[in-house]
Amino acid sequence: MGQKDLAIFLSKLETFKSPDMKNEQYSTDSEIAAEILWFAYMNEDIEGNIITDSGAGTGILGIGALLLGAKKVFFVEKDKEAVNILKKNLEKLDTKNYEIINKDINDFKKKCDVVIQNPPFGTKEAGADIKFLEKATSLAKIVYSFHKSETKRFVNKKIDQLKFDMTHYFEFDFPLKKTMDHHKKKVEKISVGCWRIKKHKNGFAKKFKE
Repeated sequence: MGQKDLAIFLSKLETFKSPDMKNEQYSTDSEIAAEILWFAYMNEDIEGNIITDSGAGTGILGIGALLLGAKKVFFVEKDKEAVNILKKNLEKLDTKNYEIINKDINDFKKKCDVVIQNPPFGTKEAGADIKFLEKATSLAKIVYSFHKSETKRFVNKKIDQLKFDMTHYFEFDFPLKKTMDHHKKKVEKISVGCWRIKKHKNGFAKKFKE
């Protein structure tokens, strides 16, 4: 499966029907998801690895990882409605190499090789995205994480404090569809970055195996 085919498949997945504004339930754009996942695949971060989709929502990132050959994916999502949609989306796959964890991310303890996440941006709960970042770095040696571009300096500082290195940075015009009552435009675009970060060489010396 190439990047284009991946994007097409992901675009057909079900998304939130009644998004929770407090939890910032925005769907990840399929083209952006495919671009990041394909990059991760080409950098040997997906195939044969154990992946955690943290704050998985309806599962677009984790499902993409499964399509690209992940050994196993943990879908961690606390919202039951989102999990119900996630389960329907997973029915489209031929694999059972996944586990759904219907819990808050703070209650998830299992180690993995890579975390790929699009957390709440912290517009409703200050610092929500940083909590996800901190958790992700406790689970894996490699993390892909989305944050608002305007917080880049702060995120970079936090990454350094966590003893990780930023190896790659991508920036996107992230389309947010009109799903909330306060939205004025049909599609609102915001500047969002995706960081690939890796544990300093003096940590996580061995690849994690389940």
